[in-house]
Amino acid sequence: MFKLTRNRDDQPSSAAGMSLPLLPLRDIVVFPSMVVPLFVGRDKSVTALEKAMSTDKKIFLSAQTKAKTDEPAESDIYRVGTVANILQILKLPDGTVKVLVEGEFRGRIQHFLPNAEYFQVQLEVLKDEGKDNAETEALRRNLRTAFEQYSKHNKKITQEILESTAAIDDAAKLTDTIAAYMPFKIDVKQKLLETLDLSERLEKLFGQIRSEIEIIKTEERIKGRVKKQMEKTQREYYLNEQMRAIQKEMGDKDDHKSELDELEKRIKRKKLSKEAASKVRAEFKKLKFMSPMSAEATVVRNYIDWILSLPWFDKTKDKIDIEAATAILDEDHYALEKPKQRILEYLAVQALVKKIKGPILCFVGPPGVGKTSLARSIARSMNRNFIRLSLGGVRDEAEIRGHRRTYIGAMPGKVIQSLKKAKSRNPVFCLDEIDKLSSDFRGDPASALLEVLDPEQNFAFNDHYLDLDYDLSEIFFITTANNLHSIPAPLRDRMEIIQIAGYTEWDKMNIATNFLVEKQCKANGVDRKNVHFSGEMLLYIIRHYTKEAGVRNLEREIASVCRKVAKEVVRNGPETVVELTEDLIQEYLGVPKFQYGRAEEKDEIGLAMGLAWTDFGGDILGIETVIMPGKGKITITGKLGEVMQESAQAALSYVRSRAQRLGLDTDFYKKVDIHVHVPEGAIPKDGPSAGITMATSMVSALTRIPVRKDLAMTGEITLRGRVLPIGGLKEKILAAHRSLLKGVLIPKENAKDLKDIPATILEEVQVELVDHADDVLRKALVLEEGQDLFKEVEDASGGVMFDAKKSGPDEIHAH
Repeated sequence: MFKLTRNRDDQPSSAAGMSLPLLPLRDIVVFPSMVVPLFVGRDKSVTALEKAMSTDKKIFLSAQTKAKTDEPAESDIYRVGTVANILQILKLPDGTVKVLVEGEFRGRIQHFLPNAEYFQVQLEVLKDEGKDNAETEALRRNLRTAFEQYSKHNKKITQEILESTAAIDDAAKLTDTIAAYMPFKIDVKQKLLETLDLSERLEKLFGQIRSEIEIIKTEERIKGRVKKQMEKTQREYYLNEQMRAIQKEMGDKDDHKSELDELEKRIKRKKLSKEAASKVRAEFKKLKFMSPMSAEATVVRNYIDWILSLPWFDKTKDKIDIEAATAILDEDHYALEKPKQRILEYLAVQALVKKIKGPILCFVGPPGVGKTSLARSIARSMNRNFIRLSLGGVRDEAEIRGHRRTYIGAMPGKVIQSLKKAKSRNPVFCLDEIDKLSSDFRGDPASALLEVLDPEQNFAFNDHYLDLDYDLSEIFFITTANNLHSIPAPLRDRMEIIQIAGYTEWDKMNIATNFLVEKQCKANGVDRKNVHFSGEMLLYIIRHYTKEAGVRNLEREIASVCRKVAKEVVRNGPETVVELTEDLIQEYLGVPKFQYGRAEEKDEIGLAMGLAWTDFGGDILGIETVIMPGKGKITITGKLGEVMQESAQAALSYVRSRAQRLGLDTDFYKKVDIHVHVPEGAIPKDGPSAGITMATSMVSALTRIPVRKDLAMTGEITLRGRVLPIGGLKEKILAAHRSLLKGVLIPKENAKDLKDIPATILEEVQVELVDHADDVLRKALVLEEGQDLFKEVEDASGGVMFDAKKSGPDEIHAH
């Protein structure tokens, strides 16, 4: 709110200079005779007010050239302003000051006076120029008329204001009064303030008011026209129509045409397939006849944009250099020979054949072994673009194939979206975590991937949104998974499976020495000379702070050490050298998280060590059996799955079939209760490979013969005692080696898998092949010298039965 007072006689009679404090204003121009409240918060401005109050209550008000400037310099303040009288001042609780000022007369800054606390200026008092005559009278009347017309369009101009302006005869006061009420921009008001000639000021103000009236009339005309075109239910559509009407009034009619011309040039420049080119031309023809603001036009324009943004024929040139590719792959990853060889084979074939279909590989292995990063290195070695799509948790088929254009907000699927980012039709495309796909009522994304990953079909992949055939055959697809069994069989059949096993301790130490330490030192700003990771200390971290098949946790622990070293360097200077020891590592990383070498201290009755394979690598699995007096009840605990429980039942049936040969009563199971337990009961366990371990544990408990503490075993058991092959052999033997076990019993049919196990491991862990559970018991139980576990049993006719190792209990025996 502001008021206007003052007669023209209040203006000073001389143009003598005066020195006053300056108050810079933001977003307001104060005219003479204008009474207005101001809120002052800047320190300099508050000091200027205090100085003015302590003298004659006069202060000079001038607007800033830029309102956003918090600390204005001399150049940021207009030279012409208004000398004002301070009527009232009030300090508010938040530290700001509310001041009521009254403009008195114009003034011009001659120069700024030196003052560090606030702006002090030397002023020249400005007087109005010109005299009242017929021209000024005519302008004055026109100005009043224009202001009255403006008031009809602006409800803020009340009848009271019109009456007060009508009573003003003085031309100078009239212009200042009306200018104060008008919503002009700051620069317009400043020009009016700076205009001293009355006739010129009247004319400028009159012209500005006429412009405002024309703008308001135009706005009202636009609103009226738009409202006629708008239906009552289309409130949102109203804004778009209003914009179009504004553009029409401004003469901006050629934007849509220029946009169409640009789109047509893009269509002509873009090389498309025959089907895509025909489709784009047809859609563009429709677009030309549509209203540019209609919803359908937006859909068609987006569709054309998607087609034009795809790399239909754009591709990178493969870098076919076997030696260079080998160097890049070895530089980025240690070991992983199988996938590296497969990439080099592809490059070799590419060098001999002009065009081959892109391979579809599936890297299967535990987390942290480098599956995804290997895919990125493959792209670098082949000079191809790399894109990655994470499939974890994807449960909607439309994520792969897109939505049809009939849906609001429809988009292509992730495959097409990723190709737009890749900007080439032959990238290395990594489909990460393909075993984590889900399905629900919205469809099965795994089934949608069948077409994408089938070399016989993906040359004509049809996305629901594009509804065009797109060639995916040149893409080098790489999928990654932790668990092969979670991938649906039809999808698994379309991929070339490459198993990536966990790393040995030697592998981890090499990776840490050559890659991880350097990477984490650099990431944490530590120089290699500041910290010394010896091989012995790295091995200590690997054994006592990590338990994984990959190196992800190892990298975290090394990063944690580097951060502690960084703190020491900042504290003690860049010359700090930290020599890691076991005590220092425990101080940095806490007490050891894992016990290395969990082999039992002595041979135990009823305790056999099995080997398990998980998504995170191999582990040892102790199986306990206790015998109690009872009535033949068998209890199996440890959160076991159905397959593992059935395996326990099969093991017990085998033991019962061997009862006599083991020196047990044939009805022993009726007099005792048997409890089989697999420790770490909170962790779900399943699978048949613990069969021979359970049988060994049961026989040990029943015969009271202990099991070797340094031996582990794995294998599925049948009712006849045969030992069937299992999976994950390398991870299991690595787990046995990590637990300091000296021997491992494995199925004979797994002998072919031993070639994948490092020779250094096989030198330290003695692997023995077995094909029957009788062999397992002979090797696993601690027998006295010359003692044979199995006794010869005569049948009813007095003949001797065959050796159990060579025949099952259900075979016909000779006399």
